[in-house]
Amino acid sequence: MARTPSNMLPLGTALPEVELPDGAGDLCNIAANLRTNGLLVMFICNHCPFVLHIADFLAPLARQLAQQGIGCVAISSNDVSNHPEDAPDKMVAFAAKHNFPFPYLYDESQAVAKAFDAACTPDFYLFDGDKKLVYRGQVDDARPGNDAPVDGHSLLAAAHALAQQEPVAAEQKPSLGCNIKWKG
Repeated sequence: MARTPSNMLPLGTALPEVELPDGAGDLCNIAANLRTNGLLVMFICNHCPFVLHIADFLAPLARQLAQQGIGCVAISSNDVSNHPEDAPDKMVAFAAKHNFPFPYLYDESQAVAKAFDAACTPDFYLFDGDKKLVYRGQVDDARPGNDAPVDGHSLLAAAHALAQQEPVAAEQKPSLGCNIKWKG
């Protein structure tokens, strides 16, 4: 498995205007999931070992964020012609299996991944209520094969600061995962 870090989009970047279909084909504007204190955008996929390592934590994470006034959305941007396990119908099953309480959207053109400068799965982007990026990088230190707990401490610390209207720490660790499977 390739170990690819986040590109670390500059803090303060505005939330891109994005409308994507979910796995069933229903269109969703990601900004519609923005809550009072912000929005978490996650780039994930169905087959990546790094995503699978934290997949069961994503629903509890979303519920914790909701309690802090932060919405969530997940996006898969992988090329499904070469990775059919990430196809939209499989996304629906993956979301159901892991009880996702948030939209799981399909970026067929990969334009959204490029707009976010996303590099890997999983990759996390936390925007404040004004749609400005305040955190990007890892959910926590857990990786397949290490003993670090999947507890979301890195992302949750940023979310807590955001919800309390405190500064989010500028020192942020990149996520690490499989590279996005780009077309051609």
